[in-house]
Formats: sequence, C-alpha cells, structure tokens
Amino acid sequence: MSVIAIICLVLAGGVGLVWASRHLRISRERTGGFYLTADYTGPPQPAPRVSIVVAAKDEEANIEACLLSLLSQQYPQFEVVACDDRSDDATGEIIQRLADVHERLTPVHITELPAGWKGKNNAMQRGMAEATGELILFTDADVRMISPRTLAVAVQLMHDRKAGLISMLPTLEMKGLWENIIQPVCAGIMMIWFNPNRVNDPNESDSYANGAFMLMRRDVYDRIGGHAAVRDALQEDLEFGRLVKEHGLGLTVPRGSGLYVVRMYTTLREIIRGWTRIFYGSFVTLRRTLISLAVMMVMGFMPYVAAALGWSFWAAGMGDGWLAVGIAGTAATVLQLSVIWRFYGIVEARRGLFWTYPLASLVGMYILIAAALKHRRGATVTWKNTAYPSDKTA
Repeated sequence: MSVIAIICLVLAGGVGLVWASRHLRISRERTGGFYLTADYTGPPQPAPRVSIVVAAKDEEANIEACLLSLLSQQYPQFEVVACDDRSDDATGEIIQRLADVHERLTPVHITELPAGWKGKNNAMQRGMAEATGELILFTDADVRMISPRTLAVAVQLMHDRKAGLISMLPTLEMKGLWENIIQPVCAGIMMIWFNPNRVNDPNESDSYANGAFMLMRRDVYDRIGGHAAVRDALQEDLEFGRLVKEHGLGLTVPRGSGLYVVRMYTTLREIIRGWTRIFYGSFVTLRRTLISLAVMMVMGFMPYVAAALGWSFWAAGMGDGWLAVGIAGTAATVLQLSVIWRFYGIVEARRGLFWTYPLASLVGMYILIAAALKHRRGATVTWKNTAYPSDKTA
C-alpha cells in the first residue's frame, strides 16, 4: 500500500470515528440530557421581581411579537423595559404604542451612541437605569416566547441551581431554505469551543452565555461591573458568562424545549454577515478561527475525498489498499450524513436537507474565512447597521 493511500486511510478512519462518537453523544443527550420545559415547577414563593430588558435597533418586523410574548408571561411581578436604539424604521413608534396601553412596559428611546460603546451594550445599560427587579432577564428583539411559563420555570431553575446567571439555549426558528441549510451547521461550529457539558461543570473553566436569554441576579450583575465592564465587546453575552464563572457566581446553561424561539436571520446575506460577526466575536483569536476552519474542512470533506480517490484508484487497478480507502471513506460519509440527519431533528431544522451538509460546510468555511479576515488591520465589523473597528484595530 502506498504512503498516500495509508495517509488517506488513516484520515478517513479517524474522521469516521469522530462522526461515530457524535452518534453516541446525540444518543446520550436524547436519553439522559436535561431539558427545561413548561412542565418544570415554578415560580418559587415568594417570586422575586423580574425586569425584562430588551434592546431593539431597526426591528419593526419583530419587536411587536417579541414584546407581546414577554407581556403575556404568567408570572406574579415583572416589568418589561424596551430600548429603541437609534432605529431608522418604525421600531420606536411600535414600542411607544404598546407602552401606551401596557402599564408593565417602559419605553426607552436612545438617540446617541457614546464613544467606546457598542450599540446593544449601551442600550442595555440605559435600560438597566429603568429596571427595578432583583432579577434581570436580558433578551433580544428577535426572540419570541412560545410558552407563558418561560419566565416562571427559568426563575425556578435559577433558585434550584443557586445560579447567578441562567442562559437558556434557544430554539432556532428556521423558515427559509438557507436558514435550514446553514444555521444548524454554524451552531455546530460553535460547539467545537463551547461544549455545554463543560460549560455547566463548575470545575471546568469553559464558559458560555447566549444573549437571547440571560437571566441574572442583579447583585451578580453589579458585582461583575454591569454593561460598563463589557461596553466594547461584540459578544457581550460570552463576556458575561466568562465573568460570572471566573467569579464563581454560578453559571448554568440549560437546553430548553417549547419555551422560546429565535429567528436570527432570513436571507443568505444576513446569515453570512451575522455569523461572521458571531464567529469573530466568539472565537476571539485568529488561531481559534483557523482551527475551526481546518476542523470543518477535514470533517466535512475528507469522507468524500477518500471515497472518490479510493474507489477510482482501485477501479484503475492501483491495488487493494485503495479499496480499503474507498470503503473507509464511504463508511465515514454514511456516518456523517446520518449524524446530520439526527442533529437536524434535534435543532428542528428540515431533516430532509441533511444531504446538503457539504454545501453548508462550504458556506461555513467561507464565513470562517471572512471572520479570520476581520483580524487584519483596518477591518470593521457590522452589527445592526453600525460598522465598528475590529478589536484588533480599535
């Protein structure tokens, strides 16, 4: 067997074993993983007052559904603070109209962005000035609560886990074709660095939080410095998760089911731009971004390359070593696509699109390359129609 054939066989076999291990992980999650649902008990008695703070910039398509779902929560005492962050559309008018008829809703209209602040972080800081709760739920304008008990069960879990920060993982609402093809794969890339089991282990340094749902005790928020401590962060949620865990204040990141959904992006352009910012802000270093790119390239395409080379060279009479490569590549391909089929079911994407994983991998690699290029001098990152200098150039 030639050296090249041996290398291909080892790579294909290794990739196949990794995909097989992911089958095992999915099986463990489905049988023994904890999912927070509306059936969970709660809220605790007496129920602490909660302030829900949401920032919105140019969100006229989402903000009304978001706020109405928040206002419909079955919880004894809560308020909603909605911050219109310099919107150029009807977001501010919608917030004000709803505030005029819902006494629980407090509008905040922001017209300026102070130097040194990212827009969302400044908006949340302004909202906190109006918040009166001992617990604070930070959420986004593209979030929609699909259960009236979402807040109640989250507060109960915080009480039960003695947590300082509960950040529930979202269910992605994916309606369009590109959303269903690309977003599950991008979410999977994030799991390379943010394994939920390690994040939830207090003995591990790994941390994570998702800005779509961050329920935090106010004393914890104050202790870690509030939004002033993350004023210039592109991913303020990750920074909050890191600070809470570093201070030993109790970080819990549960999976939720049937509680809330997020529709992040609707067009291919929005998906690419949005995930470029997320990858750049999440992986922080060029090294991590390039490692993610290399892992996606090998895991995504090595099975197909090995299968094609193996069967072609074996058919050309170049030896049974290439037959072994072809078999290993085919087995790895089957393992890969079957994992994707199961994973799409878990994240509620269209399972019938599992075969598009190679295309999604190509787009994911393009996004990772775009994120890597944000590390060059003079690069900017666009967030909600505002361009910011990348952290490397600020």
